[in-house]
Amino acid sequence: MAQAFVTGGSGFIGEVLVRRLIGEGHSVRVLVRSETSAAKVSALGAEPVRGELTDPATWQNDVTGSDVVFHLAAETDITADRERHELVTVRGTRAAVDAARYARVPRFVHCGSEAALLAGAPLVDVDETAPLRPDSEAAYSATKAAAEKIVLDANAPGFVTVSIRPRFVWGPDSLLVEGLVAAAKAGQFAWIDGGRHTTEVTFVENAVEGLVLGWQRGLPGQAYFVTDRHRVTLREFLETQFEIYGVDLAIPELDAGTAAREVPVPARWFLGQQCTLRTDKAVTDLGYEPVVSHAAGLDAVRSSVAAGRA
Repeated sequence: MAQAFVTGGSGFIGEVLVRRLIGEGHSVRVLVRSETSAAKVSALGAEPVRGELTDPATWQNDVTGSDVVFHLAAETDITADRERHELVTVRGTRAAVDAARYARVPRFVHCGSEAALLAGAPLVDVDETAPLRPDSEAAYSATKAAAEKIVLDANAPGFVTVSIRPRFVWGPDSLLVEGLVAAAKAGQFAWIDGGRHTTEVTFVENAVEGLVLGWQRGLPGQAYFVTDRHRVTLREFLETQFEIYGVDLAIPELDAGTAAREVPVPARWFLGQQCTLRTDKAVTDLGYEPVVSHAAGLDAVRSSVAAGRA
């Protein structure tokens, strides 16, 4: 069994990753800042390590002995200012890479995002040869691109780095979906240009499958898209989520021109453009296949929401 170190392990994806690693018999240490996060990861069976992400001196000694570092920590609030995104996502990633190299960890797996490619144009059947866009006007996209570049550029003999890129991670307790639900219930959500764009989504356990396979089989310095391999129409997918969560308000429509004036990026791109990704590389190199079907994922969300209401 292996020793893993995880940043962002108390978050939505991180908690599922930690639970899986523990379930497979691995030892896991998780970087945490708060007592609440420490209690959460302890309850999962992991060892919390108190430290500040952007100051690796406060935690890098605890990385020693690890076989892999999973780096999931990032600024996920797309409305945060660029300074915040730079601090957490870019400086935090550089710190995580530095800590892993300091501890001589052989493999480093980064949780990336298709958002690192967004700069205005839709993503239509793109693969991993599409360029990163650190020049994006959206701070979230630009910094995710810069962070992934740090990771992949750090690849070297004895230090294998891999980036796994899920798209629209959903499932029970998804902060992304629950945020959209809250906006819809508050009358602050609209269908952009009808919302009938084909898009990719990734159930959380499928994202974690990609991360684990990235550790076990990822080729040095490579990035991989992982999705449910079940393309959906954004509107139909979200209408199903809204129904599950009890959204009973009519959702207004917003034409593309009005959205361009009123909806900031990258939210406008995320909700108003096609996003279709090729996963051939992950299938070939990693042997990736979704471990949870779309239908089973919806059932899991329904059960979770029902349990929360009980």
